Amino acid sequence: MTDFPIAPERDLQLSAYSYDLPMERIAQNPVSPRDRSKLLIIDGPDTHQHRHFYDLAAWLRPGDLLVLNNTKVIPARLFGQISTGGAAELLLIEPIDEIRWLALVRPGRRIQPGAELLFGEGVGDDEQPLLKAFVEDRDEPTGGRIVRLAPQLETSVAELIHRLGQVPVPPYITQSSSLPEQYQTVFAQHEGAIAAPTAGLHFTQDLFTQLANKGIDTAEVTLHVGIGTFRPVEVTDIETHEMHQERIEVPVETVEKIWQTKAKGGRVITVGTTSTRALEGVAAICGKLEPYTGKTDLFIYPGYQWQVIDGMITNFHLPESSLLMMVSALIGRERLMGIYRDAIANNYRFYSFGDAMLILPESTISERSALKSSRP
Repeated sequence: MTDFPIAPERDLQLSAYSYDLPMERIAQNPVSPRDRSKLLIIDGPDTHQHRHFYDLAAWLRPGDLLVLNNTKVIPARLFGQISTGGAAELLLIEPIDEIRWLALVRPGRRIQPGAELLFGEGVGDDEQPLLKAFVEDRDEPTGGRIVRLAPQLETSVAELIHRLGQVPVPPYITQSSSLPEQYQTVFAQHEGAIAAPTAGLHFTQDLFTQLANKGIDTAEVTLHVGIGTFRPVEVTDIETHEMHQERIEVPVETVEKIWQTKAKGGRVITVGTTSTRALEGVAAICGKLEPYTGKTDLFIYPGYQWQVIDGMITNFHLPESSLLMMVSALIGRERLMGIYRDAIANNYRFYSFGDAMLILPESTISERSALKSSRP
């Protein structure tokens, strides 16, 4: 178990995680170059500083390890028609098998089990569809549908998704001129996410070179960002919120690097809440960090006892979101709300294309090896 201090207050009411954000603070486009974004550095129990992301190497130590989520966003949003008439939208959430997917649909009232959806470049102009989707069932936990995808050409489902689909962006991004590749990290590898691990969007190859030159290593996990990450918390008592499962892989190479880093007194710093959920999720499932492929539904909120991570890089999150609660579990809700107010006053940009913060609690500044004694 790490020596993160448990946040002193445990506010468990949803209303405690609300804050007011001016609309103009919601970033509609990413900065360019990526590492020109602002970086708020939490470097002690009562202090924080305003820098830029390209300063990151100066705030890390030789021997530290950054853990990245290498998932890649798929063009999961499909626009088409209902066979009986009317527009249809399909957001593919995760595959069930080679042809069946869990998906969100719009308009939900009209797209019920038994419906047939048609997709193709000219479907609205009486062209033959390239892809059909048959709605087989409802998925009550998500409010989504189980759909069976049927290519109408001699090609694969994956090829048609890439041909017809669009990379989804969050609904609060309404006036963006960004390109699809700007909503992917430079280290994205494994397709499967419906949203980017946005803390990773700030990294450039030049910055990775700076980090390596200083002796700061990287390791990778995969968490395919799905509905569990962005599903709103809708219960008054947050302890009763249930996370939707998301697919993860923590490879043996990453586990070994984490053990070695801690044994040498280095810090394990996750890049984003998704990397954090992957590592802590495995520890929760297995009792300790070990290689794992499967799913996690871990919900981290104040009172959580950290087992793996020593710090985190993260963006600024939506009010009343599970991500805001996770960061509160690191530094406390009251302090986080104060930092958010200061970030707003200093014109930080919020959410997916926004700026970032580096959290280095005081307890991680001194050298230590929290997992050394429990390594098998």
